[in-house]
Amino acid sequence: MTPRRQALGRAGEDAAASWYEHRGGVVLARNWRCARGELDLIVRLGDVVVFVEVKTRTSDRHGSGFAAVGHRKQATIRRVAMAWLSERDEWFPNLRFDVVDVDARGHLKVVESAF
Repeated sequence: MTPRRQALGRAGEDAAASWYEHRGGVVLARNWRCARGELDLIVRLGDVVVFVEVKTRTSDRHGSGFAAVGHRKQATIRRVAMAWLSERDEWFPNLRFDVVDVDARGHLKVVESAF
């Protein structure tokens, strides 16, 4: 990945993290990785742990960020989320999977409980 694309992705993740924090969320992890993949953001919102996939795009020429999170990507995110949960001593009864689509101007579209 080019440095420009990395910076774009980081800016999108920063914007998404800020969005959750402004709503009382606490970011538990960013870019958490394991052998199965990566989670962009893990946020605690009250009693809910939210696993967030952030898609930052410079244009919608190749479709929206939401369209890029198909069944295969969703399954990967679920598996990685289970790996993260399995490493915790705490029980999290309420889980949610969100997708955040960030455009080049930093505007966010958040789909809560996307899958």
